[in-house]
Amino acid sequence: MNRRSFVKKVLNGSIAGSLYLVWPMGSGSLEILEQIPEQIPGIRDKEYDILNQEFAFIVDITRCIGCGSCCVADKREYNVPDGNFRTWVERYVKGFSDKIYVDSPNGGLQGYQHPRTDIEEKIRDTFFVPKLCNMCKEAPCVQVCPVGATFTSPDGFVLVDEKRCVGCAYCIQACPYSVRFIHPDKKTVEKCTWCYQRVRKGLLPACVEVCPTGARKFGSMKDETSEVYKILKGPGVLTVLKKEMGTFPALYYKGARREVI
Repeated sequence: MNRRSFVKKVLNGSIAGSLYLVWPMGSGSLEILEQIPEQIPGIRDKEYDILNQEFAFIVDITRCIGCGSCCVADKREYNVPDGNFRTWVERYVKGFSDKIYVDSPNGGLQGYQHPRTDIEEKIRDTFFVPKLCNMCKEAPCVQVCPVGATFTSPDGFVLVDEKRCVGCAYCIQACPYSVRFIHPDKKTVEKCTWCYQRVRKGLLPACVEVCPTGARKFGSMKDETSEVYKILKGPGVLTVLKKEMGTFPALYYKGARREVI
């Protein structure tokens, strides 16, 4: 069944219970994984067995300056179409009335070089919050995909097989973090993958590599020498977004305020 015919049947209700129809990961999805060697050079020149790692991403809000370097790197790495973002940066402005003003002009791609002029009250504080895929262990997007195009790899990455994707957008609706979009030309779903193709080669995600303040951290929670492991085991409060959703994200925020959580 071609993509257009399938979507039409879903929308017409002729495919019963389509929201709960989940196909197992097939040969199409396996093509994405078959290039993974048993051993790959790891982050910081250590040997990693990628299938036995448990990766995590940490965003330190107290370090983010809203420069937009991460967004630029991501756009160049994946040729992200204008108006869409795999990762973006939001600006939070807090007034003395405790009211929060949030904006993200062009996803923060050009940075935040100028203050907001549309806020009449005095400003108490301003901070920046990068957003990206949360790589949920209990990913709603995986559960609702009717064709198995969205799947979790053996090493815990939530990925999309564009050869299977029919563009039904169920996963977009199911994602609590709004990190997915339909590619305007391909008509399939795209999202942040934590630079999976780079990680399996032992490289850092592009956004982590270019961050000038070290606000983005990536590594294995099983490697006691990794920076991520030390942060997670060390002092300080780390949290996840929308914990009440029960998605168990692998993306942690350091210094996150109640306005963000």
